[in-house]
Amino acid sequence: MKRIYLDHIAGTPLHPRAGAVMSSYLESGAANPQSLHADGQRARQIVDDARVKLAQLIHSRPEEIIFTSSGSEANNLALKGLALARHNGGDHIILSSIEHLSLIQAARSLEKTGFEATRVAVDSQGVVDPDDIERALTPRTSVVSVMLANSIVGTVEPIREIARICRSRGIRFHTDAVAAVGNIPVDVGALGVDSLSLAADQFYGPQGSAALFLRKGVKLVPLLDGGVQESGRRAGTENVPGIAGLGEAASVAMEDMEERGKRMRALRNRLIQELPQRLEHVVLTGHPESRLPHHASFCIRFVEGEGMLLHLDMQGIAVASGSACASKSLQASHVLLEMGIDHALAQGSLVFSMVDDITSGDIDYLLDVFPPIVEKLRKMSPLYFEYLENSR
Repeated sequence: MKRIYLDHIAGTPLHPRAGAVMSSYLESGAANPQSLHADGQRARQIVDDARVKLAQLIHSRPEEIIFTSSGSEANNLALKGLALARHNGGDHIILSSIEHLSLIQAARSLEKTGFEATRVAVDSQGVVDPDDIERALTPRTSVVSVMLANSIVGTVEPIREIARICRSRGIRFHTDAVAAVGNIPVDVGALGVDSLSLAADQFYGPQGSAALFLRKGVKLVPLLDGGVQESGRRAGTENVPGIAGLGEAASVAMEDMEERGKRMRALRNRLIQELPQRLEHVVLTGHPESRLPHHASFCIRFVEGEGMLLHLDMQGIAVASGSACASKSLQASHVLLEMGIDHALAQGSLVFSMVDDITSGDIDYLLDVFPPIVEKLRKMSPLYFEYLENSR
């Protein structure tokens, strides 16, 4: 049985070019980039080259790139590091209510140390209103964080407008762009952000390799002490093979993003249009147009996401239900709940996110096998029987 991978948000397959540069480094002998001998300097050059490639992808300076182990680490470094630096002496931070848990929980940690955190609501499509951000600002606000794109519902946020508001008030602005970088064009200068998080495994790079863009001149307090790596901003021996893979994945993204986006958008639109025609009681989640090109997300009434996910897996199709970070729990995604979707409907969340090798034939297969799965599960659903009784 052919496996059809529709779980891009949990991670993408490693691109052969990224794998090749990683293997080449490992096979030639690993070395510490901080070492002064020839082997160390070869490793240093690999790190420096990857930094340049990644900077080109997001239109930053190479020295503005800080390599980390994950998008979650980059988010923590940004929010905590910027807040603790107290750029304008403030102790108030703002974030949207649908941020990744790494930011929500980082904000909670800051609250325990005396900071105040405000969570700004979103609308029914997961969109943050810049005016709501502006209304939440106070003279004590030092940092605002709003994601560029949401991995659960695919919505792309009005980051330029929010960044402009923050800049006019002298407030640091961070965006979690993990779901966006490598999938849509990202220009940190045009966006006007002070910091931006990204992760390699969202654009065909290796797991365990990520980065934080920090605009030149912006100060932050490091979270890890004990080393001079990353210009003293992130201690620890560099993950050279992971960084090399990240750099190569960035190069691939620059070459392939436009064509890949067109192809993924066509498949996404087909799924968004045809699934509700094949299946009753389907609710599209997220913005219908301003969304990631490879992303289609739905709530299916009267069934739970876990059941659909497991049955699709048995048919050779890998999808996500809600958040990859919460996939082992039965709790509904906080993103969907914050959008005003009731808990019962949110339990029936599925996310279809496409990778490079997905074809129109794969979408045909999904559309053929999915409706019978849902009908089977609905026959076991008390909620469905209650609905049928009430509709008579």
